[in-house]
Amino acid sequence: MAAVVEKTDKPDKAVELAKVPEPAPVAGVRKVSRGMVVGAILLVWLVLFAVLRGKHTLTLAAADLTDLHRWFNDVNDSIGANRNSNPLFLYFFNEIRLVIDTLVTFVQELISQPSGDRPVPQIGWLGVVGIAGYVSWAVGNWRVALLAVAGFTFLGVQGLWQESMDTLALTLSAVFVALLFAIPLGVWAGLSDRFNRIVTPFLDFMQTMPTFVYLAPLTLFFLIGGASATIATVIYAAPPAIRITAHAIRSVPATTVEAADSLGATRRQALLKVLLPMSKRTVVMGVNQSIMAALAMVTIAALIGAPGLGRTVVQALQSLDVGTAFNAGLSIVVMAVVLDRVTTAASTRAKAGRSSKNRFLAWRRRLLGAGAVVTAVLVYLSHTYVWAAEFPGEGGAGSSIASAADTTTTWVQDELSGFTNAVRDTLTNGLLNPFQSLLTDSPWWLVGAVLIALGVVFGGWRAGLTTAVCVGLLVGTGVWSDGMTTMALSLVATVLVMLIGVFFGVWMARSALVDRLLRPTLDAAQVMPPFVYLVPFLALFGPTRFTAIVAAVVYAAPVAVKIIADGIRNVPATTVEAATSAGCNTWQIITKVQLPMARGALTLATNQGLIYVLSMVVVGGLVGAGALGYDVVAGFSQGQLYGKGLAAGLAIVLLGVMFDRITQAAARRAGA
Repeated sequence: MAAVVEKTDKPDKAVELAKVPEPAPVAGVRKVSRGMVVGAILLVWLVLFAVLRGKHTLTLAAADLTDLHRWFNDVNDSIGANRNSNPLFLYFFNEIRLVIDTLVTFVQELISQPSGDRPVPQIGWLGVVGIAGYVSWAVGNWRVALLAVAGFTFLGVQGLWQESMDTLALTLSAVFVALLFAIPLGVWAGLSDRFNRIVTPFLDFMQTMPTFVYLAPLTLFFLIGGASATIATVIYAAPPAIRITAHAIRSVPATTVEAADSLGATRRQALLKVLLPMSKRTVVMGVNQSIMAALAMVTIAALIGAPGLGRTVVQALQSLDVGTAFNAGLSIVVMAVVLDRVTTAASTRAKAGRSSKNRFLAWRRRLLGAGAVVTAVLVYLSHTYVWAAEFPGEGGAGSSIASAADTTTTWVQDELSGFTNAVRDTLTNGLLNPFQSLLTDSPWWLVGAVLIALGVVFGGWRAGLTTAVCVGLLVGTGVWSDGMTTMALSLVATVLVMLIGVFFGVWMARSALVDRLLRPTLDAAQVMPPFVYLVPFLALFGPTRFTAIVAAVVYAAPVAVKIIADGIRNVPATTVEAATSAGCNTWQIITKVQLPMARGALTLATNQGLIYVLSMVVVGGLVGAGALGYDVVAGFSQGQLYGKGLAAGLAIVLLGVMFDRITQAAARRAGA
């Protein structure tokens, strides 16, 4: 409903009129606001917590197992014993694993691993750099090509050429397989309303789950190794491409499709010659998102045996080797930036390609032809000569970077430990510990009742029902206490994310200069895989829960800031002008006009912030965050804890679903 604004001499009156009008309460009945209900629920919780603290908490020691965990262990053992005799594995899972292994091995032997009797891959570093530069130039421009050449060369200078190529090989293999399924499914969802309604809930669910969740179940069927890592990456990378492709098909103007139909085009002709060509730019954006998702997943999949940079980062984090972790993390960032810039340039060229002049296109084709010849020569040299196959040098730059990172870490810990420890202890003791104690020391049924009640208040009865199911299943996983610890970390981090999001989002929305300065940084921050965020904060705060919280805040803040900024910017300018002319100051306009009218964006930012935070908090199990993230990692490394790790992964899914359903329902209510 559009807001109605009247000009008046009283600022408060103007502000009140700027709000969306609400139905008048019935005479003699005092309206009970949602905030009052939430306050009452929390008050009852605190009173009962004081009386029942420490009772019915479902605490489980790190080495203890429940019947469910033992059953998962038995299933894992049974599958391992019958893997080569059970028809389902012989003719389905093992065949899939064989195909994926063959593809990954082929790409690895092509660019990263020794091939056959050769001590080097088929295409060495010089050929790979040449191909990267040529492809970047062909789909983008000379600036992108220069960035690609410099970026790939830097990977070798760091002494991490083979690790980088292993990561690239897994990423390319996974994206190739993902797009084989994602593009056709996206087209189908774009053409069929029924299929779109069926597939959308699955895509929502898959994009809600943190990356950790995909790992444990896949190792059950495909063993630990490159195949499981690639399949997990395929599953994680496919949803963005499906969703964006469907959106692209649906965004083609109906008049264009009708014109094709009126000219006698068949359904197939309309798809191949109208819908897909006009959707090309958006589809390429979907490929970009799939590549970024795949790169993030490949690095985390090092926990289940994936080779490459992720393995280097994991080993360094587990041994608290900040220098090595920083060097490998920097390589991941460089690769992510290069892949992002190349695919973004490709989408831009797809948009502008038809408008280019014919003379320019002919000149570009001649240059590309010459570039193809040069690239072929570089590939031949790298295939034939060792000096062009093995990256020269000993990676001195990488050693220098790692040494500088270690030196900086030591200096920070020596000189700034007073400040960093004060910040850590203040937030930990003042906010995190009390809230975590409230969740973990309250009776499980009390916490469950509070969560269900809040779900109903914020999201309606359907969200409350979903919450009730999730709470019941969380109890059944046997990791309730760890789940509550993860929830505490996630909610505290989300509060900090929203504070940052509101501050910078409002600032960006009200200042075009600030928006131009901050938005590129926010876009770049969203490209980096989650692992990368752990390294600098490990140096600052050490292996603690607080490290995971800060990394989660920095990881989730960019998306929240951008959503809030766009929501504030979409508040009608006439409403703001009317409030200004009525004498409202800046603070009143922000707090009583813009933020209330952007409450839908605020709720959506909370939704996305929670999902991003949860995925990062779980990864934080590698640096001392404990809880569910630690359970999952321990399940990979200690066979007797596999069942508990699998249950922890299920608990993470339940938390993600609960957070997502409540906040999405609240966002729909706010936008209604």
